[in-house]
Amino acid sequence: MSNFIPPFRIHLLRKYSPTKQCEVLDIGSGSHSATITKKHFPSCHYTGVDRDQNYDNDPADVANMDNFIQLDLTELQFDGIKDNHYDIIVMSHIIEHLYNGDEVVRLLQTKLKKGGIFYVEFPCEASTKFPSKKGTLNFYDDETHVRIYSIEEVSSIFKTGGFNVLKSGKNRRLINILLMPIKIVWQKLRLGYVKGGVYWDWYGFADYVVAKKN
Repeated sequence: MSNFIPPFRIHLLRKYSPTKQCEVLDIGSGSHSATITKKHFPSCHYTGVDRDQNYDNDPADVANMDNFIQLDLTELQFDGIKDNHYDIIVMSHIIEHLYNGDEVVRLLQTKLKKGGIFYVEFPCEASTKFPSKKGTLNFYDDETHVRIYSIEEVSSIFKTGGFNVLKSGKNRRLINILLMPIKIVWQKLRLGYVKGGVYWDWYGFADYVVAKKN
């Protein structure tokens, strides 16, 4: 569906960031993120960061990466990432996998240019009480989730770092809710089950924070 409807992060980044010849640092570059980013920001220079370049990526996704930096975020060793260099940093559903995600966000702030945009998305606190679904609807459906973060906590990290929080809230788009019946039928026929992500907008699974470096 991302071929037709831009992901929520793209929707917001278009609003707050330059879309031409920008430097994008994608922290956690799996799930075909390079291809999705290049589709909507075709002139960007894309740098992916992850432990494994091939995680949920195919050869086309790898080819769409202009640069890749392999590292374990929890080690907090970011010298290989240029300081004051990037226009956009994206961390979409990464910090919940990190016990020290707050420190990771804090240290990565130095990698942005002045005026750069930092986007973070993560499961909401209430997701611990959502129904369990294959592909994750309840926070604990994913065994690699280790820590729950709140909008207030993430916003505070940025404010302490001298950032201006431009927007925060819940990733909940009407178009995705309206398309739910189609997605449910299509996935049942194709996969034999419905992925938890189909229900994310209905339940309000994900929260986000967008901040600008002053």
